[in-house]
Amino acid sequence: MKGNSTVLICFLLCAISMEAQSLLSKRLEGRVYSKEGDVAATHVLNITAQKATITDVNGFFSISVKLNDTLVFSAIQFKRKEVVVSPKVLESKFLLVPLEEALTELDEVVVRLYNLSGDMGSDLNNLETESVVTASTLGLPNAYVKPPTQAERQFFEATTGGGIVPLNPILNAISGRTKMLKNRLKRNTKYERTQRVRAFYPDSLFVKDLKIPQESIPDFMYFCEVDSTFQAIVDTHDQLKIWEYMRKKSQYYRKNNKLE
Repeated sequence: MKGNSTVLICFLLCAISMEAQSLLSKRLEGRVYSKEGDVAATHVLNITAQKATITDVNGFFSISVKLNDTLVFSAIQFKRKEVVVSPKVLESKFLLVPLEEALTELDEVVVRLYNLSGDMGSDLNNLETESVVTASTLGLPNAYVKPPTQAERQFFEATTGGGIVPLNPILNAISGRTKMLKNRLKRNTKYERTQRVRAFYPDSLFVKDLKIPQESIPDFMYFCEVDSTFQAIVDTHDQLKIWEYMRKKSQYYRKNNKLE
């Protein structure tokens, strides 16, 4: 009887331990970014849990993590980046990961002589240049059609299907994949608009006028982006009104991040 009690206690302790571990794990969402802006298909690896994913065209990702896991961010054009999942990271709703460009140095540079005079007009006339070949210059159909993004392609695939009764849309609706992809489309559209807003103003204005550190500008833009009021103001296309909104919003951002 005593032996059975010991086995039962051990079993309960193991179950409690496993339950505690599962409670500590969560689905971490985030975005990688860089000055170059080309962050699509960056590899995100949880080397502790042996799990991996890749970012979408705008750098967004989602991966399962738990405390003290090590995340590795890797792409050909960027330096390898490691992030340890600390309690602060685990509690955060969104993780922003800056990536540093991996510069490739050339071993040898060849300079060719073109007998340039320094007069741009005459030099352009003397240079032999080949015509640029593009889909539009060749007159190909759909030359000006914007290709769908990865999120748009995935949503189309999830909501279409063949047969008398298309099963693909039904299965994706039941599993929640269609809703997830639809939300991703909305998020990407919102992010693209936010990036266009940032392009209206030089970074020096964010630093000097709003007192937002250079490295925190993407995080500040996301802080504005999640506010529905910001989206309504962006729709006015009034740059002065947008800037005034961001000026007021920057006060809350600096206070929340102890930048005062």
